[in-house]
Amino acid sequence: MPLKAVKRRVALPVETSAFSIQMTRPAARPRRSLKYNDTFVVLDSHGDIGASIGGPDGLFHTDTRFLSRLELLMNDTQPLLLGSNLSDDNSLLSVDLTNPDISVNGHIVLPKDTVHIIRSVFVWQKAAYQRVGVRNHGTSPVVLELTLKFDSDFADLFEVRGSVRKRHGVAESKVLGPDEVLHSYRGLDGDIRQTQLHFHPQPTKLGTNEAIYRLEVEAGTTCSLFVAVSCDKPSSAPKIPFIRALLCARREMRASKLEGSTITTSNEIFNEIIRRTMADLYMLKTETPQGPYPYAGIPWYSTTFGRDGLITALQMLWFDPRIARGVLRRLAAYQATKDDPEADAQPGKILHEMRGGEMAALHEVPFGLYYGSVDSTPLFVLLAGLYVERTGDEKTLSELWPAIEAALKWIDGPADADRDGFIEYQRLSDQGLTNQGWKDSFDAIFHADGRLVEGHIALAEVQGYVFAAKRLAASCARRLGLAERASTLDRDAELLARRFEDAFWCPEIDTYALALDGAKEPCRVRTSNAGQLLFTGIVSADRARKVASTLMQPPSFSGWGIRTVTKGEARFNPMSYHNGSIWPHDNALIALGFARYGLKQPVMKVFNGLFDAASYMDLRRLPELFCGFQRERQRGPTLYPVACAPQAWASVAPFALLEASLGLEFDSQNMAIRLHNPQLPPFLGDITITDLRLGSSSVDLKIRRHQADDVSLEITRSRGAIQISVVPST
Repeated sequence: MPLKAVKRRVALPVETSAFSIQMTRPAARPRRSLKYNDTFVVLDSHGDIGASIGGPDGLFHTDTRFLSRLELLMNDTQPLLLGSNLSDDNSLLSVDLTNPDISVNGHIVLPKDTVHIIRSVFVWQKAAYQRVGVRNHGTSPVVLELTLKFDSDFADLFEVRGSVRKRHGVAESKVLGPDEVLHSYRGLDGDIRQTQLHFHPQPTKLGTNEAIYRLEVEAGTTCSLFVAVSCDKPSSAPKIPFIRALLCARREMRASKLEGSTITTSNEIFNEIIRRTMADLYMLKTETPQGPYPYAGIPWYSTTFGRDGLITALQMLWFDPRIARGVLRRLAAYQATKDDPEADAQPGKILHEMRGGEMAALHEVPFGLYYGSVDSTPLFVLLAGLYVERTGDEKTLSELWPAIEAALKWIDGPADADRDGFIEYQRLSDQGLTNQGWKDSFDAIFHADGRLVEGHIALAEVQGYVFAAKRLAASCARRLGLAERASTLDRDAELLARRFEDAFWCPEIDTYALALDGAKEPCRVRTSNAGQLLFTGIVSADRARKVASTLMQPPSFSGWGIRTVTKGEARFNPMSYHNGSIWPHDNALIALGFARYGLKQPVMKVFNGLFDAASYMDLRRLPELFCGFQRERQRGPTLYPVACAPQAWASVAPFALLEASLGLEFDSQNMAIRLHNPQLPPFLGDITITDLRLGSSSVDLKIRRHQADDVSLEITRSRGAIQISVVPST
């Protein structure tokens, strides 16, 4: 077949967000993450920082990279990797290395695999600790030189993500003594940031960027070197010994888990998924002045995010409601009180994101305290109502009520600028986010022909959030004796539901529009957003079944999960961030919506797909998202290259999937737990939930799957006044 001449086409520039995460080359080595409160470290599989290309390596504290390099060399060569393992509780990274063949003048003086090096790393109290253990497995003494090369660039996290800055502050380094080095940086914001490195025992030679140990290791013996790297203006380097600090860190981690339930099942792979889920959650959880808060994800989102924290707390509310209380109290503390267009702030709005780095302080990025999300505010009210239903905690409700009322005032006021009954968004400054729902890519909201939406945008799922928020706020108002306010909120919710049906239902695609544009034209695009509407309860039962049917057809359901955008739509791309990929948290919320309408078979399919996907994932960890390619036999899912892992709302998705499967309902007023048409997916024969709490009472449950969809419930232990019942399907 003859080749055809083709016209040469010039590539046109592609619009991207100013805050997108750049991916210019693949990582040469896999990455591992450890975190403690506001400090986290990203290392490669060798335990190095900055030794291989393509990764967001570093020791970070409050959005600044305090250590950009920490590389171990043996006789000026890189050791060979045997393997690396992250402990089940995420407290410790262990790396096993050995020596390559080392030659002098063409003769091998140290055969490979003679020396075993174990690197053990953990993070605790603004510092990263590392032990380098060296064992000689040879039959004669070994003389070798170990070098630790290190550096601190004090890069802002947004620089690490790809932002380019024209100016920087002033950095300096100095050796403080035979075992200490100090790196300092005076930023353009006037803040002084310091990294201090402490070595034990003292190196043979120490410089500002290098520590050299010349060692003689007898046959069959071990020696150990320690380095501690502390951040944020340390008065002195950590002097707590490695082992004592590690024990303290693990003790704190165990204490943080004491009040949560435990889950075990008949499926060992799912048990591994649950263990990783719990470990990731408690690693991402950060103690704040207002209580525990799940930071969104590592490396890019290790900070307070409103939407992420709210949805994470919502998904695990049945399992550990303490997280919801911390999230609500923290977001109430940072609720906007005045208009600030640069921060997209208006009175009553709930925080989208906060940042503590130099670029945020200088307003080079708008995210110091940034309020550019349309959904955080109704989600705040929604979670507050669900939290009170789950716990009966009226003391916290009274504390939060002024913030709830302020949020509702924003919803009924500035959020509905054209007074059509729907809340919309349009950024208030050119520096803010273009799209302000959870799908916040610049191209995520579009019409059926692919046109991007303009003007004030009303997202479908956000109207559902408002509906649920007002329903739940009405229930809260009744608890507080505010009957008239409760009636008003109920009427508002009913009116919104009627308006929504008229404006958003699209019979030609058997689902709801993605959004309304500024001219109130519906975006007739099949997306996962419609599935989240079921979670909120705004739609009728017959429409819910149609939405579910659309979502579970092959163009939407890949076999691994429900795609964000259905295959065949104008901007569908299974490799995109929001236009065809699969997000575990999105699927989990949709599954809760299916369960709300008694659609348990779709719940089982979604649960089974995500379980199968997680079984292929590194560490059995569901990432932020993965690609939306159709499932094929004998092939795992395709990863998304810059997805955060761990990511809080993805990590806890299995909790929400269990809630949907079991149909869990908590009635704090009557001290009752109900299971609505409980079912288990095919991969689970039974599940045991220990110490499931309601108020001061608790219960241990065992649910077994029998033939078809039949399950049995056994109460193995009960403490206090608590009622358990099964509600069959109707």
